[in-house]
Amino acid sequence: MGRIFEVRKSTMFARWDRMAKQFTRIGKDIAIAVKAAGPDPENNPALRRCIVNAKAVNMPKDRVEAAIKRAMGKDKTDYEEVVYEGYAPHGIAIMVDTATDNTTRTVANVRTHFNKCGGSLGNSGSVAFMFNRVGEFKVKNAGQDLEELELELIDAGLEEIGEDSEGNIIIRAAFTEFGNMSKALEDKGLEVISSELKRIPANVVELSEEQAKEVLELVDRLEQDDDVQAVFHNLK
Repeated sequence: MGRIFEVRKSTMFARWDRMAKQFTRIGKDIAIAVKAAGPDPENNPALRRCIVNAKAVNMPKDRVEAAIKRAMGKDKTDYEEVVYEGYAPHGIAIMVDTATDNTTRTVANVRTHFNKCGGSLGNSGSVAFMFNRVGEFKVKNAGQDLEELELELIDAGLEEIGEDSEGNIIIRAAFTEFGNMSKALEDKGLEVISSELKRIPANVVELSEEQAKEVLELVDRLEQDDDVQAVFHNLK
């Protein structure tokens, strides 16, 4: 009985830790969005995206509002978005999106993660050409006809449309069309569950289970870093 309790407690703490990291990352996204275009979601598509994503991870409304107020205050933290590129073991390309108030700390930490896992931090542009930056929207499937929806969204920059394993509609648009697609989905009254800017690899690399484990160890270390917002790779 004691062992079962320990396992459940460990799982619960891991879930809380993951939720805390999600809240922190969304808080940084809110700060960046408010700094760029103000605190009014009606006039700030990036902030609207943050609020939608906060809802998707069950971030309390009062925490979202507090993050917006903090971003407007005198003691606000100014975050800089910095992208790092490199290689994991076995030649797997890695891109790391960060939001930091101390780039010296962040680059040192990111380099340490790469080095400890047998990878190497590269220069800007060293692997970016292997990825396409897109806006990805997860939309609630309310029985829409995907073919009809595809035709309706082409003018908003649609590149791909499909369904995920849970039956939600996944829509991808070019990075430069993110705002247009967001508005088009709003205008159609579609329920957007989450929206993200992603880096999709043009080609993927298949490794053995043991080799993939080494790569994923680096990915996990990077994702646990407080300054890291997202990690992308071309491992199949």
